[in-house]
Amino acid sequence: MKAKYLIIGVLGLLAGCSGNGNLADAYGTFEATEVMVSAETSGRILKFDVSKGQDVERGALIALVDTTLFHLQGAEIDAGIRSVATRLASIDAQNEILNQQIANLNINVVRTENMLKSDAATQKQYDDLVGQVAVLEKQIAANRTQKSSILSEMAVYEAKKGTVREQIVRSRVVSPMRGTVVEKYAEEGEVTAAGRPLAKVADLSVMKLKVYVSGAQVGNVKLGQACTVRVDNGEKEYQSFTGRVSHIAQRAEFTPKIIQTKESRVTLVYAVTIDVANDGTIKSGMPGEAIF
Repeated sequence: MKAKYLIIGVLGLLAGCSGNGNLADAYGTFEATEVMVSAETSGRILKFDVSKGQDVERGALIALVDTTLFHLQGAEIDAGIRSVATRLASIDAQNEILNQQIANLNINVVRTENMLKSDAATQKQYDDLVGQVAVLEKQIAANRTQKSSILSEMAVYEAKKGTVREQIVRSRVVSPMRGTVVEKYAEEGEVTAAGRPLAKVADLSVMKLKVYVSGAQVGNVKLGQACTVRVDNGEKEYQSFTGRVSHIAQRAEFTPKIIQTKESRVTLVYAVTIDVANDGTIKSGMPGEAIF
């Protein structure tokens, strides 16, 4: 009889331990990594094909803003570049003519110098030829200075062209990460402005459970530590996932008002973030609990 009572007592104790083990160590809510996708240029939205709930890859086109004005600016800049290039070609042609004239004069200078030795020419003739060569060389130098100024003007046009090219690229609104479109704030055909949000993309493949642990618990929680994360599955059942601690706050804070009772709000706790691979079950804002 005593043995029977002893067995019943042990079973009761094990049941009690099992019940305590079913309690979680910390509670919190799930969050997803979300990014606001905004327009970087102003204009009419020509294309906005994505829909709410659609999965997108990193770099995928979200929307296209009208680029007509940018292309017109680019055409104007190209015309300016062609005009500058024509001026440069004209200066090069002038210098070629001047160099040919200098070559011809140098031949006469040598001939006159030889004639001067035999008194067949005068010093004035020689000096006039040398002076003409010097004038042409100075003209070439002046043309080179003018050419440098024109090249600087060309560089300005090239910089403007690069700016317009970049604005055209930024008119393509792309997703900065792989995720799911969870919100749309505009539609095709609307006029948008630079900086205005067009959509929100969230990475739902890995959800973050933010929980709070007490000072007594935080010493047992380590970065990279694996733990069990549970969410409600029906009224009394749980669905479990494997999570990994990705962040532990370095400073204590008072328990948030949404957590626990009024009496426990004065307790100092530490925020802990747990990354959980999501199979589609976990939603943003869903409550969860962690067992370390």
